[in-house]
Amino acid sequence: MTKRLPVTPAPVPLEEYSIRLDDLFAARAQREGFRRYLEGLLLPAERNKTLTALANAEPVAGAQRKEAQSLQWFLSESGWDAQETNKRRLQLLFDDERTAPNDAGVLVIDEHGERKWGKKTAHVGKQWLGNLGKTDNGVVSVSSLWAEEGVYYPLEVEPYTPAHHFEKGKTDPCFRTKLKIARQLVQRSVAEGVPFRAAVADSFYGEDEDFRGALSELGVGYVLALKESHAWWHKEGTIGSLWEAAEAAGWKNAEDPGEWRMVIRTFRDGHQETWWALEVEAGPYSPKKTKKKARRAFVVTTDPERLPRLGTWCLITNLPAPGFGEAKEEGEALLAPASVGEVVRLYGLRMWVGQSYEQVKHALGWSDYQVRSDPAIRRHWQPVFCALSFCWWACCSGEGLELGAPPAIVLEEDAQVVVPAASGTEGGGGGKERASSSSSSSCSSAAVAGGAEAGKGVAGAIHNAVALLEGVHRQGPARRVESVA
Repeated sequence: MTKRLPVTPAPVPLEEYSIRLDDLFAARAQREGFRRYLEGLLLPAERNKTLTALANAEPVAGAQRKEAQSLQWFLSESGWDAQETNKRRLQLLFDDERTAPNDAGVLVIDEHGERKWGKKTAHVGKQWLGNLGKTDNGVVSVSSLWAEEGVYYPLEVEPYTPAHHFEKGKTDPCFRTKLKIARQLVQRSVAEGVPFRAAVADSFYGEDEDFRGALSELGVGYVLALKESHAWWHKEGTIGSLWEAAEAAGWKNAEDPGEWRMVIRTFRDGHQETWWALEVEAGPYSPKKTKKKARRAFVVTTDPERLPRLGTWCLITNLPAPGFGEAKEEGEALLAPASVGEVVRLYGLRMWVGQSYEQVKHALGWSDYQVRSDPAIRRHWQPVFCALSFCWWACCSGEGLELGAPPAIVLEEDAQVVVPAASGTEGGGGGKERASSSSSSSCSSAAVAGGAEAGKGVAGAIHNAVALLEGVHRQGPARRVESVA
């Protein structure tokens, strides 16, 4: 076998990470391009991370320089397999007990849209861009992420292709709605044996009965958001919506909360927030129902009197209440019961990911690609995923970085019932067990910074990786504890 020609190394430990993917790149230019691409993505964002920016070239005139052209070739024509690269990336995360998924985490379904001009780019079209809050010309993607209190990372991503790209429109066999893409992503995670406690997503997915039914058929627990206007058929004079149930729950004040239960959420930086949770017993929802397809609904808020829109969650779950677990039927998975605090914890993880993941994707240049074809766009997304995964891979080694105070979500009535802290500010094939609670949620800057001096001109990429994760951790839920005093 011919010996491979060496490439210009990246800074340690980025080079150590890149070596683990080298066999996926057949040509020397591909291995070189992968390193230079990762270096550029990890550098501080002084400007948008376009190809010229990654190559440190002038925006327009520098586009013809060989450094920029080599990165263009790396995405558009080099021929490496983005799917195989993703599998290897996940394998590296799953093989490390500090980042391996476990059944206490959640599978987050996340949707992202970026504005793109013109009509020639694959998947582009005038559509709703949720992160921009408006309808505009752009590209939308649906991704799955695994998350728990100490770490989160993307699993897979699929672009949504608007109907006008297909000959028969929405009736074309190849057309997929976002809901269908989301179902397929969950199915893949289940088929690949990725453990998680529940799937979590926003109200676009929670309001769809077919999506909820598909998750139940897969034996997957879920905690999904509902619209604040969620209602059901009811007799006149009876409660017919979550909002009416919240108003009828008897809240007077914190000393006389009626049916509301206090939830204390402790965050990684040590601060606490008092939230209130109501389990709805009206219409189709009740924790006492044990028949198949029984569902529970919740209203969780910072202020039961005013129910502020940005500080209130309306949730639905198929996880049974403690003491009212569903009987297992033939071929049906048995879902473990979940307390009110556990439901709040699970959805709180989505809020953390939803807020910080958008910032991370912006910092790593998720939307800054300057290519048009579907394979090239997917090849851009994979180095972005690898850059984020490298941060966890490198920072979760060595001595732990202490971030914040011990965690807990505590229901006032349950002295010894403790669940991990849920995150977010107001408004907003692994399966290995962790070696310890401290190793599962701590990261180290020492392992990353140790070899930074070996790099020439790109040491900032390593230091920025540390800063990136420190920002994620500051926003995140606190670590698990075994008991509460």
